[in-house]
Amino acid sequence: MRTFLELLVIGPVLLVSAACGSDSPVAGDTAITVFAAASLTDAFTEIGEAFSAANPTSEVTFSFAASTDLVTQINEGAPADVFASADLKNMTNLTEADGTSGAPEVFATNVSEIIVEAGNPLAIDGIDDLADPDLIVVTCAPEVPCGAYAAEIFSKAGVTVTPDSLEENVKAVVTKVTLGEADAGIAYATDVIAAGEKASGVEIPADINVVAAYPIAVTSQSAEADGARSFVDFVLSDAGQSILASYGFTAP
Repeated sequence: MRTFLELLVIGPVLLVSAACGSDSPVAGDTAITVFAAASLTDAFTEIGEAFSAANPTSEVTFSFAASTDLVTQINEGAPADVFASADLKNMTNLTEADGTSGAPEVFATNVSEIIVEAGNPLAIDGIDDLADPDLIVVTCAPEVPCGAYAAEIFSKAGVTVTPDSLEENVKAVVTKVTLGEADAGIAYATDVIAAGEKASGVEIPADINVVAAYPIAVTSQSAEADGARSFVDFVLSDAGQSILASYGFTAP
């Protein structure tokens, strides 16, 4: 079994401190580690800042990556207090391994969108266009939530799309497109918004799209269960929901 330090070195993990004040908590402070899907990076970073402002004795550290990778890390002993997934499947995998304390709660939803270069220079207007072999199309790997959603969308549309690259998480898909290394990709609507002027989005019709449900739970191994529960409650609160909405997430 790899140690958590090894996982940090080799895994696609980004750590962000969201605490106010000192870098290290003083005696009596609460340190909470939140493992969250990569698509939550911007929204949860702001939520962490707001939570710490409301709870000055609490420090929140985030690890953002594909939900699949995060579940693997937690099951291998990584010290996470809270897990927020981009799909129900990975949360179920953790729950069935007795990795959660209490029932997970869905706190947000999201939909997929075609992400293209800014201004959509190739005039891509739908899923059918992605079957063009002359286009460079990227998606997440099929075991990652955003990749599974993409495969389901292609199936619903009755279109065969062969991605030129399978990425480790949705942020990697966005990067490929914004750097001009791909013509199009399947990302979340929230990631297209986050890309700003670097990319454009093409909506996917509701009848072939997939609504992604985002569940959150305190982990069974948490040494800070009360603080972790407080963070979950903050995400579910009006304040947390308002922040999520500002990044394009919708209420469950």
